[in-house]
Amino acid sequence: MIDIRFLRENPDVVRENIKKKFQDSKLPLVDEVIALDEELRASKKKADDLRANRNKVSKSIGALMGQKKFEEAEEAKKLVSRQADELAALEAKEAELNEKVQKIMMTIPNIIDPTVPIGKDDSENVEVERYGEPVVPDFEIPYHTEIMERFNGIDLDSARRVAGNGFYYLMGDIARLHSAVISYARDFMIDRGFTYCVPPFMIRSGVVTGVMSFAEMDAMMYKIEGEDLYLIGTSEHSMIGKFIDQIIPEASLPQTLTSYSPCFRKEKGAHGIEERGVYRIHQFEKQEMIVVCKPEDSAAWFDKLWQNTVDLFRTLDIPVRTLECCSGDLADLKVKSIDVEAWSPRQKKYFEVGSCSNLGDAQARRLKIRYKAQDGKPTLAHTLNNTVVAPPRMLIAFLENNLNDDGSVNIPEALRPYMGGKEKLVPTV
Repeated sequence: MIDIRFLRENPDVVRENIKKKFQDSKLPLVDEVIALDEELRASKKKADDLRANRNKVSKSIGALMGQKKFEEAEEAKKLVSRQADELAALEAKEAELNEKVQKIMMTIPNIIDPTVPIGKDDSENVEVERYGEPVVPDFEIPYHTEIMERFNGIDLDSARRVAGNGFYYLMGDIARLHSAVISYARDFMIDRGFTYCVPPFMIRSGVVTGVMSFAEMDAMMYKIEGEDLYLIGTSEHSMIGKFIDQIIPEASLPQTLTSYSPCFRKEKGAHGIEERGVYRIHQFEKQEMIVVCKPEDSAAWFDKLWQNTVDLFRTLDIPVRTLECCSGDLADLKVKSIDVEAWSPRQKKYFEVGSCSNLGDAQARRLKIRYKAQDGKPTLAHTLNNTVVAPPRMLIAFLENNLNDDGSVNIPEALRPYMGGKEKLVPTV
């Protein structure tokens, strides 16, 4: 969410940004919110003037009573009563106008970074760099669920009976591999100086609307019936929420945290064959990283965050590439975003396994996350997040890139301590 003062002083910049995001339907909102903001400020001034006058009249009542000017004192009391009614009406109007302004401001997209490529959707994202050599072996690679089934490692039929489509049972070595990847990712980030955290898996609506747009909320979040609680779609939500309404000591910045959590998502819409199995599901686990920092440091942290994911995947012998998300593919709160995609030898293309985002001060403004700057004034922090690893989707890339002709799967050296020293998984079917 951008600053209303910025919009007030730079309406053309905001309009141009809306156009760059191909959201022209939102252009009328700029003039609408400017008019509402003007009305709100006028109402506030009138209320402030009325309060000052009422206080002055109230103070005079005692003096009038002391001078035995009872009739004048009585008239003053009536005036204070009328002003109290008028003030109550103004305060109700202020609340209504403020709610309208906030609702519009939360739908106007954040100002994107000047380096973001302009494009309508993810088809116009720009490849930045490749890491590792993408290889297509001379033997056929089965669909990922078929690979897992050779190890008796997945049961989708039972999951459908228990919970419906979009759920799974992972079993045996595949389940162990899943947990090993999460544990390895945790230690990988701890070794890079991040503090490990296990956050709440449910958050209140005030946090939800603080960390994401209304459109994302509707598409992703599961609400707990009868409670002001939502299941998290990613631990970033509760991790950023940790700092809600806080003034962080400047010496404590940056806050660098890595978190484990299950994640729950509606995943609305029809899905193609490549999104069956465990690619697009309602429940999964993830290791995440977030940073809360000073504005001048957020660009450097952005590059560090996505590089962490690239480095982790390369230690597991998985080729990856980075994609710069274009303007039309950025969620409304994001300033800049880079996706990390892993190589799929079976599909002979890359697919998304993580996303790194700089939110600027958008989340901090909504959640009042501040730090005390050198001038002593509370200043909005910047927030960033990035996926470390999200199995079981990441397992697709792992299994395909480490599969052998005989159906066995190599365990990279970095992961062996988490797999009981095993160097290879051997099919049981």
